Amino acid sequence: MASVVFRRMLPQSRSYEELYRQFRWRVPAQFNIGVEVCDRWAAEDPDKLALIAVSQDGQSQDVSYGWLRETSNRLANALTAHGIQRGDRVAILLPQTHEVAAIHIAIYKLGGIALPLAVLFGPDALAYRLHNAGAKALLTNEQGLAKIAEIRRARGDALAGLELILSVDGPGDGALGMPETLARASSDFTPLDTAADDPAMMIYTSGTTGQPKGALHAHRVLIGHMPGIELPQEFFPQPDDRFWTPADWAWAGGLLDCLLPSLYCGVPVVARRFDRFDPEEALSVMARFGVRNAFIPPTALRMLRAVPDPRGRYDIKLRSVGSGGEALGAETFEWGKAALGVSINEFYGQTECNLVVGSCASIGVVRPGAIGKAIPGHHVAVIDPEGRPVKPGEIGQIAVARPDLVMFLEYWGQPDATREKFIGDWMTTGDQGVMDEEGYFTFVGRDDDVITSAGYRIGPGEIEDCLIKHPAVALAAVVGMPDALRTEIVKAFIVLKSGREKSNALADEIQAFVRTQLSAHEYPREIAFIDELPMTTTGKVIRRLLRAKI
Repeated sequence: MASVVFRRMLPQSRSYEELYRQFRWRVPAQFNIGVEVCDRWAAEDPDKLALIAVSQDGQSQDVSYGWLRETSNRLANALTAHGIQRGDRVAILLPQTHEVAAIHIAIYKLGGIALPLAVLFGPDALAYRLHNAGAKALLTNEQGLAKIAEIRRARGDALAGLELILSVDGPGDGALGMPETLARASSDFTPLDTAADDPAMMIYTSGTTGQPKGALHAHRVLIGHMPGIELPQEFFPQPDDRFWTPADWAWAGGLLDCLLPSLYCGVPVVARRFDRFDPEEALSVMARFGVRNAFIPPTALRMLRAVPDPRGRYDIKLRSVGSGGEALGAETFEWGKAALGVSINEFYGQTECNLVVGSCASIGVVRPGAIGKAIPGHHVAVIDPEGRPVKPGEIGQIAVARPDLVMFLEYWGQPDATREKFIGDWMTTGDQGVMDEEGYFTFVGRDDDVITSAGYRIGPGEIEDCLIKHPAVALAAVVGMPDALRTEIVKAFIVLKSGREKSNALADEIQAFVRTQLSAHEYPREIAFIDELPMTTTGKVIRRLLRAKI
């Protein structure tokens, strides 16, 4: 497997250049995610710890690979008996629980396509995705059933293809009970012998720039993710590793940056649902359950900054922390080293092609404010509108060359959008960036987030990073505001720290702070204090909603 080849190289060299140059993919013709993350471990030791499921009241339950195998086999049989076939889309609307892992494994084993949906989605968002994907089955809970009932009342056509609903909480409102259904199913199931290129999952894009699109991925996507996990998580796995993320497993970050790679490597995963991210509870979970590896998105890390002396108050023993999904910023990076005792390894990718750039402090691939270098096995560049790589230091669009193991197969039902994603053999990301002469990438912003002011092209990330250095600022986002003289000016939307009151004097103070720390052309000429920033379920700021407020 790819990860085995990668780790085999490590004793020979811990030089990034040599790792990148020597890396070669080894992809088997047949590969099934469900078998690889579950059955092969269960065959070796059914009692091996796979998950630690932590309930809302703090109770924990150890979950073995044997339990995952038996439960996923029963579910695969039950789904098959209800007409679910190879290629059918099976939706999962559940929080971060051990049942979710078993459900994913079952879907992969029977050759279905897993469709993870975030529990934070409202009825409209769910209706769009279920209808667009043509979902044939749904696994959910009481809260999910309530949303489905609301969809039925408002637009039942969205659920026309939904033939089966199973609820982990038992039968009700048109759903069969999953516990009762599994009890009647056989625990023996022969997984389909899927090809590495066969479709396995469909994850919808965040929808920051329009209607979300279903990015269809093959079973090989797990192999493709492994180098991007191993380096940012400091040569993962190591003895006694234990992984946790607050990210929803319905997002590529939670599913492919934590859950599936950890199970693939035999590393236990801590599962703890967060309705809203609580920094104190996050630190408590990491300390209580001995978390050694974490994927923590930048917004969550910034919220952790509100907790004074986290290592003094909590017995956390982190070995590695990776972060991605939006720009981390130098300020949060430096805070992490001081407060958490580790270098936060930033990485980059998107739903369509994840974990292609990253950092690894232990081999010297780390630079505050940069998202890292191309992960071995991936060819990444900054290109111009014609698809030509630009010179080092020039702004362009970050792009990934095909073929690539983590690259999506297609946008579901949207061939034109799939074609438009590419310029020649470059998959475009819609993200503006810069690559320097050493190969470090710096994220500037989404194509439509870059601000043009008095001839300058300004990325929001650097200004936002500067704003959160101010002692009154908890969170910040900046957008371009139309201006007759300068084309655009910078406008900042700011969430203040608890106990700080908004005022014109404070706005003036913050403006002066940025003008002094950065430059006169980058400071926000307008500031708006707001209670919270609009964000996607993946923790990204939805700047188009902020621009709509102008």
